[in-house]
Amino acid sequence: MDVSVELCSYPELDDRIVIVRAGDEVDGVFVRTERFNVLIDTLGTPELCRMALDLLEEKAAARPLIVINSHMDWDHFWGNEAIAGRAPIIAHAGALDRLRDPSAQQILRDKASQDSRFRNVELVGPDITFSGSMVLNGGDLTLEPIHTPGHTPDHIAVWIPELRICLAVDAVEYPIPEVWSKSAEDLRLIRSSLERIRDLDATLVIPAHGQTSSPSTVKVNLGYFEALAARVDGLSESQLADELSRSSGLQLEDFVTIPDGMPLDTLTFYRNCHQTNLAATVQAHIEKRNHA
Repeated sequence: MDVSVELCSYPELDDRIVIVRAGDEVDGVFVRTERFNVLIDTLGTPELCRMALDLLEEKAAARPLIVINSHMDWDHFWGNEAIAGRAPIIAHAGALDRLRDPSAQQILRDKASQDSRFRNVELVGPDITFSGSMVLNGGDLTLEPIHTPGHTPDHIAVWIPELRICLAVDAVEYPIPEVWSKSAEDLRLIRSSLERIRDLDATLVIPAHGQTSSPSTVKVNLGYFEALAARVDGLSESQLADELSRSSGLQLEDFVTIPDGMPLDTLTFYRNCHQTNLAATVQAHIEKRNHA
């Protein structure tokens, strides 16, 4: 599959921030400060990352570069090889656990077998990790990586307080985000992360998927999880024991409006996300019932 890179923006977005769009696959973000530039995510291959760096060359204006890996999902960090040795790469400490897990290499092998553009990818991890708080002081702008687990254990969003902009990456997503697993704890974490982002009261919230900057997406995502929990809580024991994916009123389209023209493979992807979210919601319901 051929993917191209373009630079784009949103209405009211400060010109020091540029969206780095790799087709419909993922959006990275470039932030220019007085002291240095920051690239949030390196896209899905080194080639895509190099395309992005070439397009950004004029905007970079020879400032030092810092890279933030939001999390160790392939479309966000497999471009790291293009950065290695050129700029420090920052990630949450949990990223190293994911990178060391055998599944990381297995995912690469699987994708390389399906698409030739992944065959030359080498997994390159972060140079610097943190587990508490971190602030990058760029002079005119500060960037605050915030641990926002739930979508993945290592996920971070980036808050720019001077502009009241949250680069939410995959913690917020349109039409829905996906919880890391079918466990009640991961569901609690993703809802907590969404609440934390909501409480920032951002002017713009920019996810990596969905091509939107509207803060209302956070409320829509929270509303989706709340509606899902309410629907599951209203089920009888026999309905819970049934195959929930076939139960009336529990399909993705029962909770969110599907954008017009969404490709079938994308719709299938989000339906699968919904099934994971549903399973985690059922697990949370069962645990709540057992502790009642």
